This record gives sequence, C-alpha cells and structure tokens, in this order.
Amino acid sequence: MSMNDPLGDMLTRIRNAQMRGKSTVRTPASKLRAWVLDVLKAEGYIRGYEQATSDAGHAELEISLKYFEGTPVIRELARVSKPGRRVYASVKEIPMVRNGLGVSIVSTPKGVMTDAAARNANVGGEVLCTVF
Repeated sequence: MSMNDPLGDMLTRIRNAQMRGKSTVRTPASKLRAWVLDVLKAEGYIRGYEQATSDAGHAELEISLKYFEGTPVIRELARVSKPGRRVYASVKEIPMVRNGLGVSIVSTPKGVMTDAAARNANVGGEVLCTVF
C-alpha cells in the first residue's frame, strides 16, 4: 500500500502509534495531511501537530496523540475514499458517523472539513475518512 495512498498511510501510522501508546508519531508532510490534521485537532481527536524535519532532511509532520485515562481518544479511524475507489458524496449523501458521535472528514471545494461543516456550507465532496 505505502505511498500510493499517503493519507491512508498517515491514518495507519496514527492507529499503530496509539496501539503502542506512543505520545507522538511522524508522517511525511503534505498539504492534504495537514488539512486533515487541522480537522482532527479542531474536533479534539489529537493534541496538535508541528512541522519537523527527518534525519534525511525531508519535511515531516509530528502529530501529538491524545489519550483519556490511558485510552486513545480516537477509537476508530477509517479510510473511506481510496486511490483505487474514490468515494464522492453530495451534501445530502455525506454519511453520519455513529449517529453523529463521530465525524466524516470531507474534502470539498471550500476546503477539508467535517461532515457537519460541509452540510452547513451546503457542499459535498470526497469523503476522505471517518473518525470515532
């Protein structure tokens, strides 16, 4: 899978780091990844992230993971749209996650945002992933 799906790679890194109880995890930097992290941060799923540089000199994002009483705040992080099978939704079709307890992250013409924000902005787009 690796780098055909950079976003999927980042989500997997987050899941793996959480399983090991790590406080931070690094991923190669990209605009899309940073936009998704912005949403995760705004929704309280991660502490935040900062720009970093790998030993090889590549730009990376260092993500600060969030735990509550030792349990990862993110219980589920699933890729929806994949390089081989893109998933687009009109504003009416954007999925609710766990009856609204989770969020779908949608890439819209107005930016990357939660399903609720996309409904408010009345835009659809590519359903990148779901978080719960």
